[in-house]
Amino acid sequence: MCTVVIDVPVDPRDPVRLLAVRDEERDRPWRGLGPWWPEHGDVLGVRDDRAGGAWLAVDLAAGRLAVLLNREDLSDRRDDEVVSRGGIPLSAVSGGLPATPPTRGFNLVEVDAAGAHLVEWDGVVSRRSRLQPGTHMVAHHAVDDPGTPRIARWLPEFRAAGLADGDAWFTPWLDVVAAGTADPSSSVLRRDAHDQHVLESLLVCTASVGPDGIEVREAALSEPGEWDGGIQDRLLARSWGRSRLEDVRLRSSGDRAPHS
Repeated sequence: MCTVVIDVPVDPRDPVRLLAVRDEERDRPWRGLGPWWPEHGDVLGVRDDRAGGAWLAVDLAAGRLAVLLNREDLSDRRDDEVVSRGGIPLSAVSGGLPATPPTRGFNLVEVDAAGAHLVEWDGVVSRRSRLQPGTHMVAHHAVDDPGTPRIARWLPEFRAAGLADGDAWFTPWLDVVAAGTADPSSSVLRRDAHDQHVLESLLVCTASVGPDGIEVREAALSEPGEWDGGIQDRLLARSWGRSRLEDVRLRSSGDRAPHS
């Protein structure tokens, strides 16, 4: 499942802004943003401890980010013929994707200083398209898909809200997320039964990616699938980033312990 809201600027000198919500089983172990894959150099991300891959990955040195969303698989491949999707974001930021990924279907949002792309893989055909300037939403079908209730209901609101100035540029979007929790059928923060599993929104990440550098923030939800008023403060409290003029920096001390 999962949801991405992304704003692609008209002026390429301005950064792409992104808000991503991770949906997963609450008991599946994971870790927040960190350098969990030393074999990938400067890459950090949100790690799935069961399969070892990433939901969101960032190459700080290269200024590249990728975030993964599940999509229906239309192939007739057996389970033993596919591998976990978690390697896809790592491959995307580290050097590129295979033409026919050996995974179930997915949507992948890729961002770098030149803009943003969406990779759509349904298990049969892979398509990669540039996201045009403007504010978009991606879930488990096409970008801005009006058949997805949360997109049909809230994309106009995200577009109307716009972005704020400064470090808290995402505040207007968070206001829309908060408003959306009143209607579970179209909420961005979710609690859904899917394929005999209950998937819940666990984490909110924001990212700014542009010619001047990259910055990524995260906030775990106090209660999966529910809005709480401390999300903005937690996003502002910690960030990973790199600019053109300085090395990797972490704006708070201490390592993140695995979530469970």
